[in-house]
Amino acid sequence: MGQKKLKRFAELLTFPNVLQNPEGMAGNWHQFFKNQHPVTLELACGKGEYALGLGRIHPQRNFIGVDLKGNRLWVGAKKALNEGLTNVGFLRTQIDRIAEHFGTAEISEIWITFPDPQLRTSRAKKRLTHPKFLRLYQNILSPGGVIHLKTDSPSLYRFTKWVIDLHKLEVLEDKDDVYAEEEVDQELQIKTHYESLDIAGSNRVHYLSFRLPATPLEDKDDVLKEMLCEEESDRRR
Repeated sequence: MGQKKLKRFAELLTFPNVLQNPEGMAGNWHQFFKNQHPVTLELACGKGEYALGLGRIHPQRNFIGVDLKGNRLWVGAKKALNEGLTNVGFLRTQIDRIAEHFGTAEISEIWITFPDPQLRTSRAKKRLTHPKFLRLYQNILSPGGVIHLKTDSPSLYRFTKWVIDLHKLEVLEDKDDVYAEEEVDQELQIKTHYESLDIAGSNRVHYLSFRLPATPLEDKDDVLKEMLCEEESDRRR
């Protein structure tokens, strides 16, 4: 491991706006922020561009960027400290452990911005909008809490719409091409490092926002798997 990364990891331990796999935080994030403002998560946040951008737009709300890569988190956390953004924090942990760190109904919204689309069918359960993850989010989202997905992956966008239809979720917004709109919402104008790379090569950004029900999602994972297998079979023909 390079000296630069080692130095950043060491500094990360001293940052007051970063917690790394903490214990006893579930239900206590108001103490971390020293207020009772609503909390929004940015999952797989990388360098935290969205958490930072949302924090600048909404000073009366709290934002937490969640990622496992400490080197990337250091960049976002350092910017937040330099800018005095006391409403932006970072949590270093695995996404599949998210329910360990937040209490019931402690989170008001979740942003999933340019995540790895996990394009192989065999890795579909690793997609952050798979029902496996949505069930985790239900444990921490407040009633009526919103999920936002912003991606340049047509496959992930289509997959998420399948999940929404399969579970009859309430869609708030569905934009097939965000920047084709005459007016782009301020929140959607925030750009991540990965958006600038346009890894999918689509030159198009998709956006979905939807609500999860208060009751646990029915297990329809096998139906979803069958849909994915059929799609893969069609592609091979």
